[in-house]
Amino acid sequence: MEKFKKLTAQAAYIPIANIDTDMIIEKKHLKTIKRSGLGKWLFAELRYDVDGKPVADFILNQKPKAQILLTGENFGCGSSREHAPWSIMDFGIRVIIAPSFADIFYNNSYKNGLLLIKLDKENISKLAQSADEILIDLNAQTVSNSINSYSFEIESNIKDILLGGIDVIEAILQYSHDIKTYEAAHFKRQPWINGEINA
Repeated sequence: MEKFKKLTAQAAYIPIANIDTDMIIEKKHLKTIKRSGLGKWLFAELRYDVDGKPVADFILNQKPKAQILLTGENFGCGSSREHAPWSIMDFGIRVIIAPSFADIFYNNSYKNGLLLIKLDKENISKLAQSADEILIDLNAQTVSNSINSYSFEIESNIKDILLGGIDVIEAILQYSHDIKTYEAAHFKRQPWINGEINA
């Protein structure tokens, strides 16, 4: 995964609560296990009309280079499809800022390098009202523009994964020495687990 440290980018605002994974990407686009090409179908029902033409006043058609998404609470609810964060990242969005996220979507996102930030609805609205680009500093855990600056909380293990650009397995393997030490002591205490039986 790509390391995430700082990002200064344009933001798009979709002020809708309870955006579910079917709205993010419809089930008919889930036939692939490839992560590329899915960005085309991100928010397809909102981005395209019945003839497949872009809807001019939809925010992601107005800001196709937005890398930050501001949105409502409980983002990513619904099914557990991993295609949802894949499609968001393939479109080019690196950060989503919302008051809250569905748990499964949250876990799928950081494991794929997508940073999710929780901010109050009022602060998100203030960010959306400004035309400024937004600066995300993961190390400092701040979201700011020329007017406002906000701190956010993030679990230390998730922060380390995103800063290091590593996946969950690589994060675990950083503790391989400790794991081996534990296993050796465990098998010594209970040798039958390892197939060793004393006569």
